[in-house]
Amino acid sequence: MVKVTYVSHDGDKTTVDAEEGASVMHTAIANDVEGIVGECGGAMMCATCHCYVDDAWTAAVGVRHDEEGEMLEGASAEVTERSRLSCQIKLTPELDGLVVHLPEDQI
Repeated sequence: MVKVTYVSHDGDKTTVDAEEGASVMHTAIANDVEGIVGECGGAMMCATCHCYVDDAWTAAVGVRHDEEGEMLEGASAEVTERSRLSCQIKLTPELDGLVVHLPEDQI
């Protein structure tokens, strides 16, 4: 199991256990974490799973792909260098303890 902490826009934290290989988005939805919508189901066809990777984890998560950056152009919240689509972050043992911050709005 890999632990992931989701920090809402108002600072509330939710830590859940995730299956290795699952995405940050699917893990949030499976655990009823508010703030991740995932309208396209993880097909990278929307930006409703936008998240901000915590500064301490940006190197471990890696850079976003060009297609991901293009999709983030449609995000309703501000896009920063830490912005990622949570459907594109696959959980590995190296990401145990990952912290992601959620925008105020996804739609």
